[in-house]
Amino acid sequence: MESYRNIWNNFFNYLKEHWSVKDFEKIEAGHIQAYMDYKIEYYPSKQYLEKISAALGKLEIALKLFAKNIHGAQKEYEFSIRQTILDEARDLKYVANNYHNRAYKNPTLLISNLKNSLHQLAAKIQHDGGARIEGVALIKPEQLLGTKQDNITNTQKGIIFTKEKGGKEGEILVSVDTYNELQKHFSQNSKFKINRQAYYEDIKQAAILLNEIAEGSHGLRWNFAKRRMFEYAQAGYSYEESLQQVSYEMKHNRASITLHYL
Repeated sequence: MESYRNIWNNFFNYLKEHWSVKDFEKIEAGHIQAYMDYKIEYYPSKQYLEKISAALGKLEIALKLFAKNIHGAQKEYEFSIRQTILDEARDLKYVANNYHNRAYKNPTLLISNLKNSLHQLAAKIQHDGGARIEGVALIKPEQLLGTKQDNITNTQKGIIFTKEKGGKEGEILVSVDTYNELQKHFSQNSKFKINRQAYYEDIKQAAILLNEIAEGSHGLRWNFAKRRMFEYAQAGYSYEESLQQVSYEMKHNRASITLHYL
């Protein structure tokens, strides 16, 4: 019980900080999904993620009982997404008992081998700009903000405004070709949307074909971090400055988090 309580407290602190949710009765499945994705990003052990999933399952039961006892009515709390994410994390080796480099050896070739054209575009956005899966699973036309000069590489980049983990908002920069491809999609569609599970599976099959370890879409963020660190260094930034700037671009705060990707 103490172990579960520690996870609940951590989860509640996360909700308060990232979602401004202070009433536990307002917890929804989307919060569960975001929290587990948040934890996966820091590459937890398989056992720890399993414990998180179990604790959130007990929380679901507790909330249902609380609603029934206090309000006399059954309020719907449905957190089965936790098991789906846990299964995906195991399958795609998002969790392990030790650390390993998750960047793809040849991300461009991997992307070109994806069978679904929408998946290819999503992967380009993640690789170009370091977006998380939340940032590419659904994109609306108003999120495209035109182009601007990237002062780090002295090249023109397209701007996409995304809202990712814990509601963190900000711009990501992608190549002009990727940006134009997304614009072309919107000329015929009202939104850009992909199925996460189908996307993961497409990446997995492409990785197997290329004899790469299937690291899911998150591996593309690792590729972005390594490339962007090099670009900052070439632009004259110190190592510490580069760590901090790349951390900001990946919608983190602390510079030390970038070390995780290096």
